[in-house]
Amino acid sequence: MFTGIIEELGTVTDWSPSGDAARITVRGPIAVDGAAHGDSISVSGVCLTVVDQGADWFTTDVMAESIAMSTLKSVAVGTPVNLERAAQVGDRIGGHIVQGHIDGTSDVLSVTEGSAWRVLRFSLTPELAPLVTRKGSIAVDGVSLTVSAVGLDWFEVSLIPETLSATTLGAKAVGDQVNIETDILARQVARFLELGGGDRPEQAQQHDLGSSIDGRSGI
Repeated sequence: MFTGIIEELGTVTDWSPSGDAARITVRGPIAVDGAAHGDSISVSGVCLTVVDQGADWFTTDVMAESIAMSTLKSVAVGTPVNLERAAQVGDRIGGHIVQGHIDGTSDVLSVTEGSAWRVLRFSLTPELAPLVTRKGSIAVDGVSLTVSAVGLDWFEVSLIPETLSATTLGAKAVGDQVNIETDILARQVARFLELGGGDRPEQAQQHDLGSSIDGRSGI
């Protein structure tokens, strides 16, 4: 579990494919401080497990699902990544609850400069659009952000100078891809409604059966 408050900018030092998976090594002295074998570290929003480490680096295995769902498929040696160690019980949650389980990727649609901030607009797929709301929380490349505006197929975030300088988001341009994790509460509510909005699972299945038989919702 993470909070979306990035601790440092790391750098990919090795990317070794192995079939449909890969092993990645990242330089990140802060992220590796106090880390142990089996610990979790968020790499640009993707929760990965430490399998080897040194004084200022760590190595993790990346499974096929994580590669397919995230921007990790396009990293190379020298790629900067956002790093955050797993939250400890008793930590201040400066951002929001972030699992490190990526929903997918979004494209940067526009970058608008302000006097001391920057507004980034990102694309939204039809699957993710219902889970994103104005003033709601979202993690972009592992960074906890507040949605400042939202449309049917896009959302915007406003970035302060600290976020621009301390994370990879400051270097994003139109066409770049980012990892997206929607708010865990929105996901749970969506699943709740999908199963019948309060019905027990077996009742939801009965509704589905009724719909398939006579074409009506059964609700």
